[in-house]
Amino acid sequence: MAKITTASLLNMKQQGEKISTITAYDASFAKLFDQAGIHAILIGDSLGMVLQGQDSTLPVTIEDMAYHTRCVKRGVEEPLIIADMPFMSYANEEQALANAALLMQAGASMVKIEGGAWLNGTITALVERGVPVCAHLGLTPQSVNILGGFKVQGRDDNKAQQMIADAKALEAAGAQLLVLECIPASLGKAISQALTIPTIGIGAGKDTDGQILVMHDALGIACNYMPKFSRNFLKDTGDIKKAIELYISEVSQGNFPGDEHIFK
Repeated sequence: MAKITTASLLNMKQQGEKISTITAYDASFAKLFDQAGIHAILIGDSLGMVLQGQDSTLPVTIEDMAYHTRCVKRGVEEPLIIADMPFMSYANEEQALANAALLMQAGASMVKIEGGAWLNGTITALVERGVPVCAHLGLTPQSVNILGGFKVQGRDDNKAQQMIADAKALEAAGAQLLVLECIPASLGKAISQALTIPTIGIGAGKDTDGQILVMHDALGIACNYMPKFSRNFLKDTGDIKKAIELYISEVSQGNFPGDEHIFK
């Protein structure tokens, strides 16, 4: 498999091929996931919860993200590397540009930011300066205190229509990828059909263009709880590489997520 780029992912969407993505935070797991055939790896600010033991992603710093991005980069050859921009690291365009530069210099090929159309100017500024952007709608963990907890988003028709409008605006601003988290499967399908860019779901149904899981959830080693949208692939295989290969296969064949993993 050749080096995967944003153009590769767009081509997969156009060809109807499902994209498999997973988080990683160090070189060893990143290399294993690469060898298993994963398409993209996200260095998620989820590291605050699964590595640091925090109760949210908010304490994670840009220095944390740059460190773990450097670690992952050393283990990866083919997958696209995406790095989260942490809480309040892109509050204005100047700040976003400086912090995105740190992550790109650390080895990321794309940065991910959470939020709706208010990010349009920031996304355009980043893209104009050579920084590919992955947007993130639905349950946005950095806004957990505004949302009132980790809850499914977009069940109300007005909010669903607003999310579709936001998704179109983010694409128009220059985002090349969109993560959809914890939304009804029907909304995940509607957004995916409305956009040219690929959508990656996590608790967004099976009709998104790809799926992403936190590696600890996919391997059944989450220290808190197993989210409804996840599945322990290690339990099915007894081997970490085979677990990720199974995950990729199940996503590719449309078997994951199953009905038990989706929100309605």
